[in-house]
Amino acid sequence: MLIRFFAGAAEAAGTEEMEFDAAGHTLETLQTALGADNERLAKVMAASSWLADGQRTSSGPLDGVAQLDVLPPFAGG
Repeated sequence: MLIRFFAGAAEAAGTEEMEFDAAGHTLETLQTALGADNERLAKVMAASSWLADGQRTSSGPLDGVAQLDVLPPFAGG
């Protein structure tokens, strides 16, 4: 699965995208795996919105998902 990080999530991850073997993972276990060695990324992901193949999601299995977008809170005006 391709994970795309945007804005502050990309800064915290140190990359804009990465491949992740999502077989058997849920959104929750993915967050745990990615945040295990990166406390800053863990905090950003906890506050982020998620799009799985373009559909908003907040939990559940990731089997069959081709692309996951991590969208941190955006400030704007």
